[in-house]
Amino acid sequence: MVSRRCTPLAFLLTGFSWLLLAALAGTATLLGLVYGTPLPSWLRTVHVHAVLIGGILQLALGGVLASISHTEERPNHALTYPLLYFGFNGATTALLVCLASGQLQLAGIAGLVLTAIVASSVNPAWHHIRETLVTITSPPWVHAVMLSALFIGMLIGTGMAFGWMPEYRGHIRLLHLHIPLFGFFTVLGLIVTQATLPSILQTRWPSPRLNHVMMALMTIGLAALVAGFAASSVTVQLASGCIVLLAAGVHAFSQFQIRQASSAAATAASDHLFLSTIFLLLMSMAGLFMAVNFLSEKPWLPIGSLHLAAYAHLAFLGFMVNVACAAMSCGLPVYLAAGQVPNRKKRLPYLGQLEHVMNRWRGLQLAGLSFGTMALATAAVLTWSTPLGALPVGIATWSAAGLLLGGLTIVAAKLAQVAGSRPTSIHSDRHGT
Repeated sequence: MVSRRCTPLAFLLTGFSWLLLAALAGTATLLGLVYGTPLPSWLRTVHVHAVLIGGILQLALGGVLASISHTEERPNHALTYPLLYFGFNGATTALLVCLASGQLQLAGIAGLVLTAIVASSVNPAWHHIRETLVTITSPPWVHAVMLSALFIGMLIGTGMAFGWMPEYRGHIRLLHLHIPLFGFFTVLGLIVTQATLPSILQTRWPSPRLNHVMMALMTIGLAALVAGFAASSVTVQLASGCIVLLAAGVHAFSQFQIRQASSAAATAASDHLFLSTIFLLLMSMAGLFMAVNFLSEKPWLPIGSLHLAAYAHLAFLGFMVNVACAAMSCGLPVYLAAGQVPNRKKRLPYLGQLEHVMNRWRGLQLAGLSFGTMALATAAVLTWSTPLGALPVGIATWSAAGLLLGGLTIVAAKLAQVAGSRPTSIHSDRHGT
């Protein structure tokens, strides 16, 4: 009975649950930072790893598994992955517990186990990407770089836990954070966008070659940016940031083109992808501003922990979470409908009902995520003119926390409703309201 529940849906729901738990930890960290409340030093580390590994990486894994089951010649939506599911979440939990308790050697072992578990799923994922996504999204070498960045980042983190090269710990920590963040998660978000937006808007990319150029530019720019961080070279960071901004601009132009070519109505998924592109541009411009700020020996504006947190969340909340919400909003109804109604013609009404649920309250969830992210950035900006614990900073901080948690809760409620629905129950619910 347990193995029956370890379908791709379990990965998706568990991944989003990790995001919610990490959001609570992040909220506590943010409030403690603003009000000077002493919090355990491990809370921020647990927050970051829970978000990226338990949340985003698991959502990506669940999405690939769901896509594989849906695109097979004979789709089998009853496929289960109990060893992968319990191994991944067990290793992730062990890693976080060890990091929280300061058992770094055990955390390194958990990291190695987690790396091996993720590596075991690469072969089907790589085959699926090459078969279904290469021709419409990006050059094949970009996918190789993306996966390499993930494993390099995980292995560097394992080495840090075992205490390798302590004299270079600062540089290694930067590489451990930025290689997977830029090389895997950011590139993955762009690939997901380019793979899903045509089906959402019911049209094709007007210029696939432009997408290939954009992905190449973005990958090269992000790689150079990581090199700039490792070398502590502001000049390299500034030059690579310009490349990243150019690639983000090309990505925005491609989205404008495909939206102009489509007559499909806006949905929660398309709106999330639109917002993700805006935040990608904002993130790129903010990164350039920070590089310019550090060109002189004495920075024009002080950059503290709150500013770095706001900048990081432009990337995470503004870009990655919006892409994840878009992918689930459009992909989960298709996966559930295909699994519960085998006949394609009979499936369409049920699919429409699931999509109706995912599009419900989309204005509230979009406003919560977007305005919440901007409120966090506003709180950081306010500290340049007011003290950290001042009322305006507090209002912006509490607004950010409330809006973000509210937006994520709405998404979670809709995921729970569609995941627990059946064709008859959701039909009756819709007609009863």
